Amino acid sequence: MLKSHYSPEYIEAGCDEAGRGCLAGPVFAASVILPKNFRNEILNDSKVLSPRRRRELRILIEAEAVSWAVASMSPEEIDTVNILNASIYSMHKAIAGLHPLPQLLLIDGNRFHPYPGIPHHCIVKGDSKYLSIAAASVLAKTYRDDFMEKLHEEFPVYDWINNKGYPCKKHREGLFKYGITPYHRKSYNLFGSLRIPV
Repeated sequence: MLKSHYSPEYIEAGCDEAGRGCLAGPVFAASVILPKNFRNEILNDSKVLSPRRRRELRILIEAEAVSWAVASMSPEEIDTVNILNASIYSMHKAIAGLHPLPQLLLIDGNRFHPYPGIPHHCIVKGDSKYLSIAAASVLAKTYRDDFMEKLHEEFPVYDWINNKGYPCKKHREGLFKYGITPYHRKSYNLFGSLRIPV
């Protein structure tokens, strides 16, 4: 079972992002403050949960959290500031949406820019160690999935409903055949190892 708190005497917020490795779409981040007595045996890193379980947990998190917020950075912003900075800025935007503001931030991963006035701890694989980070991972993942599924209706040839913008075969084949969209990250290696036939 995941840990409830890093420092029980502080109001903690867990922070995580979704979509760093995608070729298309925004990067999303979430911040979550859970109640001190929050327990859940199912909540875990969103990557190990089924889509149905993530949806169920999102409803529970939004209902039971003290506060939660989701934010994103566009493909254009990602291309301008790079994906690491865009992920961190998205977390900052989500943190700013919390009420009350937390006294301690638990960040999934090993890189973060300090948020003004709030200390933080970077925790590698934190979404599989702390409930608040796992909750943030579920919100970031499900909100991003919703966004990409909606984009799929406009651009079905890239199969975003299934790959969510990640560099899967159908996505790369769509790029090869139809080119890029306004939602693609132009600073990325969009075509991978695909080669134009001679």
